[in-house]
Amino acid sequence: MQTSFPRFTVAPMMDWTDRHCRFFHRLFTRHAVLYTEMVTSAAIKHGARDRLLGFDDAEHPVILQLGGSNPAELAEAATIAADYGYQEINLNVGCPSDRVQEGRFGACLMQEPQLVAECVAAMKAAVSLPISVKCRIGVDDQDPEVALNTLADRVIEAGCTSITVHARKAWLKGLSPKENREVPPLDYPLVYALKKRLGDYPIAINGGIASFADIHIHLAHVDGVMIGREAYHNPEMLLKVDPELYESATPFSDVFAAIEAYYPYIEARLAEGIALHSMTRHLLGLFQGRPGARAFRRQLATEGVKRDATLYVLRDAIAHVDRSIEQAA
Repeated sequence: MQTSFPRFTVAPMMDWTDRHCRFFHRLFTRHAVLYTEMVTSAAIKHGARDRLLGFDDAEHPVILQLGGSNPAELAEAATIAADYGYQEINLNVGCPSDRVQEGRFGACLMQEPQLVAECVAAMKAAVSLPISVKCRIGVDDQDPEVALNTLADRVIEAGCTSITVHARKAWLKGLSPKENREVPPLDYPLVYALKKRLGDYPIAINGGIASFADIHIHLAHVDGVMIGREAYHNPEMLLKVDPELYESATPFSDVFAAIEAYYPYIEARLAEGIALHSMTRHLLGLFQGRPGARAFRRQLATEGVKRDATLYVLRDAIAHVDRSIEQAA
């Protein structure tokens, strides 16, 4: 299991980075660190824990992201989660959705740095796992420099082991979660300045990063880069992570070999009663620029969603794709 601070992570994304998505992404890279979707501390305390926290050992290294603002409840959730084998617990201080705000967690906690510190300290006291934070640079009318530095100082003092910064503000009123990922301007230099001030303390950057050229630029200033939507909508990029960033061979020679390695997992989950679409929906971004990609997506969107759909639907969909050319740059 990876122990050094990761140079590359795939962001936690609600409704996207479930256990099927993570297993699929792991086929493309052995070294990238993967995140769960955000799971609330209340759900872990009261809900179906195996469904919320269970994952395949092949997904390692994987980090659990928690949402919440009650220190005692977060400590209890972290204790429960530790037994499942996660390598780290991450606290969400960045999600701007209405549901998150109503629950007093996510990005609105940027306004309560002392409470965030208390949450970190409570989890740190409860488990031996690293406790990290993912945050924004501020919310609403906050001064980003003041907000980010204040939060960082408080959580570091409380025992936070690393911070990942989405280099945008979140506007809690007036912008949707989607708009909050795109509309507020990016301020990478502010994150670079935080890293410079904190010296050896691990800082990762997130937001608007879509190429390996971008990644290398950021890694000259910070310790790690987190990719979200690009990794999900263009999963083939993950085949380049290991050779580009870790001087290690890619797990499979091409995307087709990686998909074939996904087949046994799909068959096993189908036997458990899980619908094919739950697994193939994470493949819709594949084959960009290749002839047959549209037919591939259409097949999965029309046949893959049927209740009795089997692995043959996926095999038939892939048969539409031209294997003779490389993905468009």
